[in-house]
Amino acid sequence: MIELDGLTRRYGRNTTAVDDLTLTVRPGRVTGFLGPNGAGKSTTLRMVLGLTTPTSGTATVGGVRFRELARGLRHAGALLDAADVHGGRSARAHLASLARSNGIGAARVDEVLGQVGLDDAADRRVGAFSLGMRQRVGIAAALLGDPPVLMFDEPFNGLDPEGVRWVRELFRRLAAEGRTVFVSSHLMGEVEHCADHLVVIGRGRLIADESLDEFAARAGHAEVVVRTPEPATLTTALVDVGADVRPDAGGVLAVTGVSPERIAELALGLRIPLHQLTTRTASLEEAFMELTAADVEYAARETR
Repeated sequence: MIELDGLTRRYGRNTTAVDDLTLTVRPGRVTGFLGPNGAGKSTTLRMVLGLTTPTSGTATVGGVRFRELARGLRHAGALLDAADVHGGRSARAHLASLARSNGIGAARVDEVLGQVGLDDAADRRVGAFSLGMRQRVGIAAALLGDPPVLMFDEPFNGLDPEGVRWVRELFRRLAAEGRTVFVSSHLMGEVEHCADHLVVIGRGRLIADESLDEFAARAGHAEVVVRTPEPATLTTALVDVGADVRPDAGGVLAVTGVSPERIAELALGLRIPLHQLTTRTASLEEAFMELTAADVEYAARETR
């Protein structure tokens, strides 16, 4: 479990990277960590790992500050920067060094190399690796101590489609084992496919701490998609009961303001067949863009 209590980091008098952040990242689920560029995500992760000192507040792993934990990789593993590996070392040598410094047996190095699919490249220099392969080295390092807490910063960067799918499945499996999995990413679609819960920050402040479905619902774009061979007749009936109807091609209607049950009742009363009646909520990206619009530090303006 990761716990933040009033966590704050200021730089000088005028810059606050993280502002009084209080939250708990719980085990047994994948928690996505989202926010616009400059929101304070990376700074938060660095404070959890003791790499950046908070101005005030605390960050703990399993109730203890990470710096106070002996053999830290046994308690928390992290991928913060895939490029943060000496290019002249092989993947095996890099992991072996980490293992020795954390009292981890050499056999575990080969085990995690196999787990991330780098068996055949283990003795090649990391400097010759692609970004995707470096990501796998970083993930192997995070897994090395078999820790209960895992943190990943932009883990999907540089991965091909097979690699992205593998990472998604890895995160789900780790959470199913009861571990705490905290994933920071700007790739909304990937977070949407693997996260159960979201923490969203903007300008260092907490915006949301809730399930994926709850967050999407906050954007207020839930609508009912209706497909019928008689769209005009159904549209008239829906407008009469106060619904907003947006027609689309092929007899498809996007309806807001009434429930799916009410639409079905109206169609039944008018003997109008329905070929589709489904609820569509806002995508994670739509919800994110709407709820963080005021917290974007560098917003592009449309030019004409």
